[in-house]
Amino acid sequence: MSDARAYYEERIIRVQMFIQDHLDDPMTLEELAKVACFSPFHFHRIFTAMTGEPLKEYIRRLLLERAAHELRYSSQPVVQVALNAGYQTHEAFTRAFRNMFGVPPRQYRTELPSRARNKAGSPQVFNLRILKPKGDAMDIRIEEFPPLDVVFIRHTGPYEECGIAWEKLCSHPDVAKELGPETQAIGICYDDPDITEADKIRMDVCVTAPPSLSPPEGMEKQTIKGGEYAVLTHHGPYEGLHDCYRWLFGEWLPSSGREANYAPSLEVYVNSPEEVAPQDLITEIRVPLK
Repeated sequence: MSDARAYYEERIIRVQMFIQDHLDDPMTLEELAKVACFSPFHFHRIFTAMTGEPLKEYIRRLLLERAAHELRYSSQPVVQVALNAGYQTHEAFTRAFRNMFGVPPRQYRTELPSRARNKAGSPQVFNLRILKPKGDAMDIRIEEFPPLDVVFIRHTGPYEECGIAWEKLCSHPDVAKELGPETQAIGICYDDPDITEADKIRMDVCVTAPPSLSPPEGMEKQTIKGGEYAVLTHHGPYEGLHDCYRWLFGEWLPSSGREANYAPSLEVYVNSPEEVAPQDLITEIRVPLK
């Protein structure tokens, strides 16, 4: 990757993070262009070319995906979910939601559909049963965590394909020399694969880093917010993590008396597949709470 392209990608990631943090706020093209240090005249074309989505469509998709999550895992009325997504009328929300997910919002909530696509590319809906994953005690604890400074690489695509990003992050000399017994490897997971199409899933692969570390080319730094988290420890292959999320959001959270904060979930990798067999992997899922 050329230095120029890496610099452009860093600026686009900066904008994507800003959008994620201000999804409920009015955002103008000029404001977002300023975040990216691009001219407003060129910014929209650059964003579209590098993400594959026009800016307005990108923001609209994130809002509708959040709405789908609220329909699946909250008891908010459909009208309130529509307002949260920026739609002033139920009809406009229903039309936009159906166009994206193939069914109207009320049917989506009733059937708990999972996002999939058939070979023709059209939406395909099927019922999802929320099952308690096998082999896990599924004990949830509530813990307070401090903010964490991390250096990271943004991975876009299926979660199971993030290995290349991890290799790039951890093998860079400037990062590798900072790795030690106290270093935490963390995945910031923005999207639910039951909702978001696989090629649009976002994940930041991170390691904790001292404030003195300047992010190498192609990497960025951010601070993971502190606060209360629901913590579930998963023992076993990473393939089982998604069932844990389904159980946590679909079963534990509604009966807990707590609500999830609108912020990405974290995966803290206690050990590594390079060190232990898949069945011995330990992963902490942390879901931020209000």
